[in-house]
Amino acid sequence: MVAPAYQRVLLKLSGEALLGGRAYGIDPVIAEQIAGELIEVRDLGVEVAIVIGGGNIFRGLAASAKGMDRTTADNMGMLATVMNALALSDALERLGAVTRVLTAIEMRTVAEPFIRRRAIRHLEKGRVVLFAAGTGNPYFTTDTAAALRAMEIRADVIMKATKVDGIFTADPETDPSATRLDSLSHLEVLERRLNVMDATAISLCMDNKLPIVIFNMTTQGNVRRAVMGEPIGSVVTV
Repeated sequence: MVAPAYQRVLLKLSGEALLGGRAYGIDPVIAEQIAGELIEVRDLGVEVAIVIGGGNIFRGLAASAKGMDRTTADNMGMLATVMNALALSDALERLGAVTRVLTAIEMRTVAEPFIRRRAIRHLEKGRVVLFAAGTGNPYFTTDTAAALRAMEIRADVIMKATKVDGIFTADPETDPSATRLDSLSHLEVLERRLNVMDATAISLCMDNKLPIVIFNMTTQGNVRRAVMGEPIGSVVTV
């Protein structure tokens, strides 16, 4: 049997991944579908950590653009990520996984506070770890939180789940001439201003030589394929 290409992965999900066909909130069917794919990966012996956004519930940057104080808006957005993490945790546990939600904003009645060594220990015990509340600070995206947590837990890779098959020269949904870039460097992503992750997250990954795999989450089985190292998306490396 072929061994997975990565032993410890951090999966970055957008909050919109939980929408399904809805305009707002969480679709339990989609949450269970994602959970099933994650359990399939965990059953390969891969340690799985997750950072999920909150855009399906509240987007801080959008609220700030409409006049809300940016710090307040970002704090609300971070709380939305906690709701998503709890929903995905519930879906995972209903399918038999053991999970832990660790949050950067302390709320001991619903989640554990983020402690690096504890997070690593959970992963070593085969638990699926969900990191919520971003970095705990305003002005930082969940992309940056994903890069930070991946380095703290010494993940082998960040897997960025999207709605398209990797990184393209333009938006493939609006530009039919867009072509996929199978492999490129962190510096190229920054120089070409490609919409992969925000510049802070890419810079952190570049400085710490952390690869990023960008793939299409909407195709069933792609999480497993990405973990096995199959060429299904784009790879950002040093």
